[in-house]
Amino acid sequence: MRVAVNAWFLDSPTTGSGQYLRHLAPALEALDSDLELVMIPPPRRGKLDKVLFEQVGFPRAAKAAGADLAWVPYWAGPLRSALPVVCTIHDVIALALPAYRGGLAASAYLSLVRASAAGATQVLTDSAYSRTDIIARLGLPPERVSAVLLAADPRFTPAVSEALRADVRERYGLPERYCLYLGGFDPRKNIETLFQVYGWAGESIGDEFPLVIAGAPGDACTTAEGAPTTLGALARAVDVEDVVRFIPRPTEEDKPAVYAGARAFLYPTLYEGFGLPALEAMACGVPVVGSNATCVPEVVGDGGMLVDALDARRMAGALIAVCVEDDLHARLAQRALLQAATFSWQRAAIDTLAVFRKALHSPR
Repeated sequence: MRVAVNAWFLDSPTTGSGQYLRHLAPALEALDSDLELVMIPPPRRGKLDKVLFEQVGFPRAAKAAGADLAWVPYWAGPLRSALPVVCTIHDVIALALPAYRGGLAASAYLSLVRASAAGATQVLTDSAYSRTDIIARLGLPPERVSAVLLAADPRFTPAVSEALRADVRERYGLPERYCLYLGGFDPRKNIETLFQVYGWAGESIGDEFPLVIAGAPGDACTTAEGAPTTLGALARAVDVEDVVRFIPRPTEEDKPAVYAGARAFLYPTLYEGFGLPALEAMACGVPVVGSNATCVPEVVGDGGMLVDALDARRMAGALIAVCVEDDLHARLAQRALLQAATFSWQRAAIDTLAVFRKALHSPR
């Protein structure tokens, strides 16, 4: 089977779509020697170039390459294609949350990709929750949408040497013990609740386990009401600036050591298509304390303690327990490792290849 791949994000390894393609493509090729992935990169880059490539350049190049199937590993399939199309829709956040729909140009693009999804032969997505959301919001037949769970990079492991941990602590100014937040600061990340958790827990654990945030005080975020502010200003408003430590965003090479040094990973998100940071933390043996929203329970399983996303008091209680009760922490850390081990790129490749074969033999 020859599969033409839209490689727009192949050279963007820090994006979610770029990481997805860079991990899944090698796993697919290792799985089946008869599978050939033909990467088709864009000739130019720009907003208009992107649309032209997705809708015209890529489907033409896929046909010219003699491919049997076209795969778009993000939500931007062509409206028309001479080949069967498999499209990966990681999430439908822009449909679920109005704040993410953007201006006129973004709304027009959303309408375009929404229409393209209706013509996809098969749709891949990252979690069972996202599958349900996609079926409901896009009106796609259930038999055309498959959940294929992602995985953490194998480098995320608790087996980080003490020398590397010490080096990373020194370079990033990390305290000896801490709880960690590593992720974005946009509205669905629920940053005000993140700080409110330490408003409740800071007096008990703040000195011994301060909250480490990979970001800067001047980074933009929003209040719970959606008002624009900064991390530093919000920490002051919630009165937790004395128990919050800001560090530079770690490199991909340093992330495992930053995770592995944490007592717990705090994750109060409101909406995720998958929740890779939580899985990375668990793969490093770090329990997750966070929200039970959207797909988070599916990913975390019993590798953490999850409560309502807006219940900062209960989340603080869970965090305190994980920090101060050594037996509980040890049990959750072991469960986190076991849960993380159930996800693998090999498993994702097996399930993805099954969808490719289904698309190849589907009537058009």
